[in-house]
Amino acid sequence: MTARYSPWENANEEVIRRIGSAHVFWVGMSTAGREVHWLREGRCLLHAGPPLPWSEMCGAMRNAAMGAILYEGWAATLEEAEGMAERGEVEFASAHAHGMLGPMAGIVSPAMPVFVVENRPFSNRVFITINEGLGQTLRFGANGTLVIEKLRWIERHLAPLLEEAIVLGGAVDLSAIMERALQRGDECHNRNKSATSLLFRRIAPWLVKSSFSKEEIAEVLFFIDRNDHFFLNLSMAASKATMDNVRDVQGSTIVSCMAANGFQFAIQVAGLGSRWFTTEAPLAEGRYFQGYGEQDANPVMGDSYLSEAAGLGGVAMAAAPAITNFIGGTVQDAIQTTEEMYRITAVEHPRFRIPFLDYRGTPLGVDLRKVVELQITPVINTGIAHRLPGVGQIGAGLFRPPLDCFTKAYSTLTH
Repeated sequence: MTARYSPWENANEEVIRRIGSAHVFWVGMSTAGREVHWLREGRCLLHAGPPLPWSEMCGAMRNAAMGAILYEGWAATLEEAEGMAERGEVEFASAHAHGMLGPMAGIVSPAMPVFVVENRPFSNRVFITINEGLGQTLRFGANGTLVIEKLRWIERHLAPLLEEAIVLGGAVDLSAIMERALQRGDECHNRNKSATSLLFRRIAPWLVKSSFSKEEIAEVLFFIDRNDHFFLNLSMAASKATMDNVRDVQGSTIVSCMAANGFQFAIQVAGLGSRWFTTEAPLAEGRYFQGYGEQDANPVMGDSYLSEAAGLGGVAMAAAPAITNFIGGTVQDAIQTTEEMYRITAVEHPRFRIPFLDYRGTPLGVDLRKVVELQITPVINTGIAHRLPGVGQIGAGLFRPPLDCFTKAYSTLTH
């Protein structure tokens, strides 16, 4: 590294040390309202990305919020739910400000069950909702009867069984699962097949040993087995539990968070605390399900883009060549993407390694200086939601966030 970077080196080395020292566990179950006092103060919902009022929310996020209002019983119809939001009877806040997060729309309501995830060396905790599975889901903006029924099944059946299993079997080492999954074809963002399988093996015996009926246990086992993205939410929480510890390292140029709300894409930087630097949320380019195209797509949204800041997802595409079947492109594209990401990151991850690249660590620590100097922004992979209600996911792909949010952050840090 050249001498002109020296004023930031100590700060960035401290950030990398903290990331490398993280050891994250799933330690229990709770509810969002139990863990976030603000959610208990009235009719309040959390959402993905930087703070956003109802008036600026995209269609998919509005639809998810309306579904959550129905789920909570605050309204009896979608029309009533929309009216409540329009009149300001529901408050909204960024989940990140409350130690919470969620994929895609990221809507979190008080009654929703959450995983409790702890970074033990630093004693900090993060909370995240349970992945709903495939098809029409709240996180992609669907809000029909089946979506609400599934949310209630998660609350009343799945979560209690998971809670008993974690009590019986003890904390689950998420860092170890992610480390192994990266060597088995995952990048722990859009591909979580291996991680979900490893988690399944870890908790299945304890589910069976629980006090629930054979039918209830079988239903839960089938649900997890049929959802290759079940581990995604835990991976996201592990990334946040890791990266939250670097937001107070003065002078660091390392990006600590990336997220979007369907209106804005935003980043946070270790040396600048919790301040968001925003730009317009772009559309992803990728592979659409039959009958859909870019004209149907919602701009990118979700808190899962934190994965790329933590050395996973798009920056680690070479670890998951099969991801190209889901998001488009070729295996060589995936390899070239990861090789390019080494150019804008600080180091190779000390634990997350890529067999196909002779066990090089994944690119870690997106560095503002390199992004601005080289005019290369991180590659992020994502699901794609329909912009209209009731449809849900219509594809998956990649995007590169616009440069200007990185430029704004770099200017703030250096002036």
